[in-house]
Amino acid sequence: MQFESPAQKATFEKIVPWMKDLFGSFAGQREDAPAFSVSVGSAMALTMVYPWREEEAVISTRAWVVTGAELTPELMHYLLRENDRMSFGAFGIDPDGDIFFEHTILGSTCDQPELKSSVLSVVLVADEYDDEIVSRWGGQRAIDRVAKTAPA
Repeated sequence: MQFESPAQKATFEKIVPWMKDLFGSFAGQREDAPAFSVSVGSAMALTMVYPWREEEAVISTRAWVVTGAELTPELMHYLLRENDRMSFGAFGIDPDGDIFFEHTILGSTCDQPELKSSVLSVVLVADEYDDEIVSRWGGQRAIDRVAKTAPA
């Protein structure tokens, strides 16, 4: 695995045992990138370690909540209003029009309880909101999209 900075490598090595301890079989470590996938209910999240500035790294957890929803003004208003209620993280729309929920923390000062709060917040919010969004604006939950593309 390639790292872009010593800080990225150090942060990733710090969280490897934490992710295994916190999430066990629900966390899968990627071999090609400094990342983990975590699944809870119908939600799947990706926790990545990115270099940031010259001597720092960040830990970002993103869950794709819904793909293919009709991005109406009503849905955009709903997501912005819900962002106002969130303690950790926020909804966003990626370049493909997919709805995600993401939270990022600083790598050098992160401890295990902070990592747990960040990852759980993201995956639990995605699991809570995916059904609501699909029922009102259509689209597919992340788990449904993966199930359709998985080999039989």
